[in-house]
Amino acid sequence: MNFIFFSPQFPQNSTEFCYELHNQRANVLGIGDAEYDSMNQRLKDSLTEYYKINDLENYDEILRAVGYFTHKYGKIDRFESLNEYWLELDAQVRTDFNIYGTKTDFIYNLKQKSKMKDFFHKSGVSTVQFSTGRDRASVDEFIHSAGFPLVVKPDLGSGASMTYKIRSEEELNYFFATKPAYVDFIIEEYIDGVILTYDGLVDINGEVRFAVSHLFEQSVMEVVNSDDHLYYFCLKDISPEVEQAGRSILKAFDIKERFFHIELFKSNKDGRIIALEVNMRPPGAWMTDAINYAYDVNVYKEWASMVVHNQVGGPYPGQYYVGYASRKNHKHYVNSHEDIIRTYGEKIVHYNRIDEIFSRASGNSAYQFRSTLLDEVRDIVRYIQQEEG
Repeated sequence: MNFIFFSPQFPQNSTEFCYELHNQRANVLGIGDAEYDSMNQRLKDSLTEYYKINDLENYDEILRAVGYFTHKYGKIDRFESLNEYWLELDAQVRTDFNIYGTKTDFIYNLKQKSKMKDFFHKSGVSTVQFSTGRDRASVDEFIHSAGFPLVVKPDLGSGASMTYKIRSEEELNYFFATKPAYVDFIIEEYIDGVILTYDGLVDINGEVRFAVSHLFEQSVMEVVNSDDHLYYFCLKDISPEVEQAGRSILKAFDIKERFFHIELFKSNKDGRIIALEVNMRPPGAWMTDAINYAYDVNVYKEWASMVVHNQVGGPYPGQYYVGYASRKNHKHYVNSHEDIIRTYGEKIVHYNRIDEIFSRASGNSAYQFRSTLLDEVRDIVRYIQQEEG
């Protein structure tokens, strides 16, 4: 298999995907803007060849790189970045070179939140009420139906960037008066609840081969907007309601041979499962590593084996609850890093600094830890994030 990996040097866990593809005997052909000598040795050893370009946004440079690899190695079998930011570019390259995978005619169904809603309806899973009104007057009927608070977010985009909670008429009027003219927003009803994810691998036949679930008790939107610290849990088991909703959504989108990351609300009011977003990429914020620690699996290897050979091991039962707890530089914490290691060292499986580009949502540094008891994992979160005063 000739596999072009776009931007293999960033984010950091791209190295692991490349490494496991190499171990499955794929030709891993990298296209990126980093100097080859700046890459870590594990990534260098994983790449059959690397083509440096000056600008990842310059499509002409990318076309030349893909053309070069095609001339040298023959037909390109896959082109991937596994990165939400590059989904459109990935699809454009696949379309132009007739490479297997999602093409441009479908990509906006995966990127545009308003289009996702049609597929959620098709799946039979409840979804969030929304409006695509472009001005204040056009959303009156929706506001009367949904009431305050509301959530506004870009129709295109990932993460919680430019996503806000609107609590009143005054805040809504201010939003419309100041919003960037070049960004299309959608307005959604606010759901009081927790986020449960459905994450995993779906094969070339559309069959789910491996799946897990994460629990977010915080709103990532509010974490970003208030510059707060983040925590979440990778669960040992998937609830039947999440499993059913996730599989129905995957079937509606007819997604094949992908990582998937589906976000669902569980309403505090009535316990309903409500579809929020679908992302056809690995989950972020160290969640792939959380999966490995929770299930004693190598999900990078399982993905590579699925892509190259359509084989996935298992079944892999959940062994642990895995927690993630970040810290922010501007906060003052009761317990030092040394205190945390001394108190919970045997439970902590990973600690590191976070790349600055991800720090607003994911923290400046973070810990991962595991236990067979969810209550103990919650205790560790509280210990790590306990603030002075």
